[in-house]
Amino acid sequence: MAIVVGYVPTKEGAAALARAGEEALLRKTNLVVINSGRDGAPDANTDIESLGADLKSQGIDVEVRQLIRGNEPAEDLISVADEISAELIVIGLRRRTPVGKLILGSNAQRILLDASCPVLAVKS
Repeated sequence: MAIVVGYVPTKEGAAALARAGEEALLRKTNLVVINSGRDGAPDANTDIESLGADLKSQGIDVEVRQLIRGNEPAEDLISVADEISAELIVIGLRRRTPVGKLILGSNAQRILLDASCPVLAVKS
């Protein structure tokens, strides 16, 4: 079993990654970090190598995957979670205005509705 976390280089991504790391240590399980390239291109702002090294230095058994398949990030996270029989998916959410809270982002909503395992949504 493992925890899957969606990471993008934003404060939401950092919040999700931090919480996923805490959960991995607490549950004594490994962490799979997914950085899904948008439009089939890698995110130039994501330093995947240092991200993995940072987590390993905290004692976390981590695998970092940068997926550049042209899929929506939700599709990549759900696919990997199903592939490894994940016990949890962690995603980051933006703080929103009261009206904005009525509608989640499309990726977050899809993950919450379609994931076959529990999803932990972390506010930044």
